[in-house]
Amino acid sequence: MSKNLVIVESPAKAKTIEGYLGKDFKVVSSYGHVRDLPKGDKAIDIENGFKPTYEVTADKKEVIKNLKKLAKEAEMIYLASDDDREGEAISWHLKEALKLKEGHTKRIVFREITKSAIQKALENPRTIDEDLVNAQQARRILDRLVGYELSPVLWKKIKRGLSAGRVQSVAVRLVVEREREIDQFEVNSFFKVSAIFDIDGKELKAEIPKRFDSEEEARAFLESCKGASYTIESLDKKPAKRSPAAPFTTSTLQQEASRKLGFSVSQTMTLAQRLYEAGKISYMRTDSVNLSEEAVSGALSEIKSAFGEAYAKRRQFKTKSQSAQEAHEAIRPTDFSAHSAGKDYNEKRLYELIWKRTIASQMAEAQLERTTVTIGISTNSEKLVAQGEVVVFEGFLKVYIESTDDDDQTEEAKGMLPPLTVGQSLQLEFMKARQGFTRPPARYTEASLVKKLEEMGIGRPSTYAPTISTIQKREYVLKENRDGVERNYKELVFKNDQLNTNTLTEITGAEKSKLFPTNIAMVVNDFLVDHFPNVIDYSFTANVEEEFDQIASGSQNWDQMIKNFYGRFHQTVEQTEQIKRSDVGSSRELGIDPESGKPVIARLGKFGPLVQIGETSEDSEEKPKFASLKKGQFIESITLEDALELFKLPRQVGEFEGKAITAAIGRFGPYLRHDNKFVSLGKEHDPLSIDETTAIELIEAKRKADAEKFIKTFDENPDVQVLNGRWGPYIKVGKQNVKIPKDKVAEELTLEECLELAANAPAKKGRGRKK
Repeated sequence: MSKNLVIVESPAKAKTIEGYLGKDFKVVSSYGHVRDLPKGDKAIDIENGFKPTYEVTADKKEVIKNLKKLAKEAEMIYLASDDDREGEAISWHLKEALKLKEGHTKRIVFREITKSAIQKALENPRTIDEDLVNAQQARRILDRLVGYELSPVLWKKIKRGLSAGRVQSVAVRLVVEREREIDQFEVNSFFKVSAIFDIDGKELKAEIPKRFDSEEEARAFLESCKGASYTIESLDKKPAKRSPAAPFTTSTLQQEASRKLGFSVSQTMTLAQRLYEAGKISYMRTDSVNLSEEAVSGALSEIKSAFGEAYAKRRQFKTKSQSAQEAHEAIRPTDFSAHSAGKDYNEKRLYELIWKRTIASQMAEAQLERTTVTIGISTNSEKLVAQGEVVVFEGFLKVYIESTDDDDQTEEAKGMLPPLTVGQSLQLEFMKARQGFTRPPARYTEASLVKKLEEMGIGRPSTYAPTISTIQKREYVLKENRDGVERNYKELVFKNDQLNTNTLTEITGAEKSKLFPTNIAMVVNDFLVDHFPNVIDYSFTANVEEEFDQIASGSQNWDQMIKNFYGRFHQTVEQTEQIKRSDVGSSRELGIDPESGKPVIARLGKFGPLVQIGETSEDSEEKPKFASLKKGQFIESITLEDALELFKLPRQVGEFEGKAITAAIGRFGPYLRHDNKFVSLGKEHDPLSIDETTAIELIEAKRKADAEKFIKTFDENPDVQVLNGRWGPYIKVGKQNVKIPKDKVAEELTLEECLELAANAPAKKGRGRKK
């Protein structure tokens, strides 16, 4: 029996810590939270100061039973959950659920899982911080009240099954408003003039700094250059410096991992959690850019060793956030001499990103020399400008370059310029004016949405990932790639005093991993903005976060804060009873169908947005016609012409094997139907334009894929199948998927062997995690 019991949240964390402690310590996991508010409206006693009732969740009853047994046998129990509000609440719930006594219970905290940090924590135990617990409780209770009172309002007034959340609804609002900005944006064209000069076989590119508003202006400028000579009027050389970015916070790590590695926000946090629990990085939920003195010294030592003394420069960064309530340090490696860490490829990539960013933060500035060349045109007062940049000393650039949200819109990298002198005459190769177009605001990526939420003070480090995952799971927001469309543009080319006009094409509007609102998001957002302005107001939501911070610091009572919010909120919920469902903007009349003379209406249906011709009437037996909206079409903006196009579906594409091929749009998107079998059209094909040849190819490809999926079936028991899956062969028995042992050959399995393997397969374990 171990004298000391240490309880943490995850098995991985337990395993790492147990490796640092002796035989007198046993380290076990609670698998995340062990208690929560039960479902239903009885969890919070509103009449008695919003007192919550907690219960052990069904999946944790066995965990609590085992922990109680271990706690009875131990002389001292250490609660070692994470050093933030959520972690503090986990420790408090454990203490309550296990009925731990004050004299035999200690709370320890650390922000990295290293031997020295664990030993230091054990030497400096404390009691549970009730203020941090209250801040977490306040967030949980407030969000429960909002969700449980607001969601039924949406069911009654819009559509059953909808849900709303305090922070999630604000995130959805940002995505909806950005989509409308894009939709209302007026694209204007302009012309940008550039010139290429030949200098002893080397190319010098220069530009007119301003834009020309029309083709006529650009043409007139180029015409004015006929017979012109070009001379360097000035060379302006200036030294410049570039400083490194601060070490990572939760938000900046999520943004940079998205831009550089293509990770989703939730993927970044999962990988960071694993690295933290393995003792490789410091705690990954933080809004501080501060580094401990020990960390700075470790980084500087590694820089001097790897790159030399000249590359090292001690720095401390200041956190912009006033709260920084969950942050003692930025995210950093625990051992700077370890240039690589992690069990798999993606863990290694994320660790390398963290290592480079932290190391770069303690490195010298990059020393640059920037040269600006001004070129005069003898026949015109406009000046051409060329710019070049030379890195004199790499400094931190040797290790790390920070990316931006819009790398495709940043300036081109400026290279070295050929040798030039003032007064030098230049030989023009050609000059051109290229037509460009103004761009609407960019749609949000997961990373840029996190950045926006952080800038507005909405949410905290622990909330970004779950917020963005939730709005996608609830299908308010879709993360998608969308193809661009072809667009013509003009190019005026001036060469040898001759001016030619070319019309070229480019692809515009292509989107990669961008966030798009759904129709339901727009309807729900407008309803909340109209009737619950406080709940969805940006500054109000940010103020609520500040109040949570005040509770955490002990300067505000949590129950009074909830009371102040709930009084106004509940009154608004009661007032919505007066709202008629027909007044909610979930439908829109587009016009009259020219064939039937009946109204064409766009609205939300049971399975999504649709358009219909005609309305249900007691006087008429004729039912309305329905058609689903295509991806990217919105109830609020679809035109009558676009709607009528949808009624051309389902359409007969052709025949195959004597049976009709039909194209249509269903609940799960566009599809083909042939011989009572369905083939998805995906994003690549339009059901309104797909031809017979392509349709037959898709049908045959689907047949081939289906045939290759089945390795073996059994006539005497059709529920048992041996299939090819993404990760190799497996057995399917009803809804149960069963792994095939390495010593078995899939093709040789008998029905009896399959049933035996299924019967002996281990039950799936639920994974505990923080909520």
